[in-house]
Amino acid sequence: MNQRISVRAIIKQDQEMLLIRRSTGRDSILGQYELPGGRLDYGEQPEDTLRRYLHEDVGLHIENASLFDVVTYIDRDDRNIQYAVIVYSVSIAGGHHEPRLSENYDQYIWEKLSKVQHSTLTDLTQLLLGIIHQEEITDKSIGHVVSSDDEVTTNDIVIFADGGSRGNPGPSASGYVIMDNEQRILAQGGEYLGITTNNQAEYQGVRLGLEKALELGIKSIEFRLDSMLVVNQMNGTYTIKNRDLWPINERIRELISHFEKVSFRHVPREMNQLADSEVNKTLDQHKTVSDSI
Repeated sequence: MNQRISVRAIIKQDQEMLLIRRSTGRDSILGQYELPGGRLDYGEQPEDTLRRYLHEDVGLHIENASLFDVVTYIDRDDRNIQYAVIVYSVSIAGGHHEPRLSENYDQYIWEKLSKVQHSTLTDLTQLLLGIIHQEEITDKSIGHVVSSDDEVTTNDIVIFADGGSRGNPGPSASGYVIMDNEQRILAQGGEYLGITTNNQAEYQGVRLGLEKALELGIKSIEFRLDSMLVVNQMNGTYTIKNRDLWPINERIRELISHFEKVSFRHVPREMNQLADSEVNKTLDQHKTVSDSI
């Protein structure tokens, strides 16, 4: 597989992001909006490439550029090409300036991320804006999420949550158990999810626990999960790159905003047997029902 490197710029003014529409190029990108940027020339440094494209294609000059993320992407028009896309958050020199487009582009818009129509974007831009959106959701809710290293008070309700897939992807279910500080079970349950993956099922377990805790009027929660991936992503240590997880994560972040405090702590699998049993019980019940039909 051939590998190429490209750069893209996130340029914001008054909470609106700059997108430019292609007037040249292959059919899959023609007439579609994208973030400014392009491929590195041989021997060129990424920030030099960024400055070149912003100057040539949009007539803007960089005041400051900070690394936002690095994303890998396979071009759907040529599956033998994998791009490493270096994304920068850019501030423009001299304050507010309107772009001056090159012949490669015929229109620009300043648009809030929440109002962008994904059908008008290139595939790569859809991927990048999805990651940017997840970062914004995380930033807004991070004040409600307490690091797993922080001390948990005796007033915290503990939720054990788990999820599993028999096949990955395969028949999947999630489960949760809510306990008070005297280890009394306040609520427990599971949900069959259909065909999905282990990671999706793990996230749905968190979602189920939050929904039940909200119903019970609980305000402070400590989650105990055996998935290190989910714990690190919920604590903001890892970025969520899998697009299948974004809708679940958005729902979880929205639920978290209703609580005073939510923390996530990793525990060994053997300490999460209660939630695991809810998962397996739900899967076994669904199999029994399916076999009897």
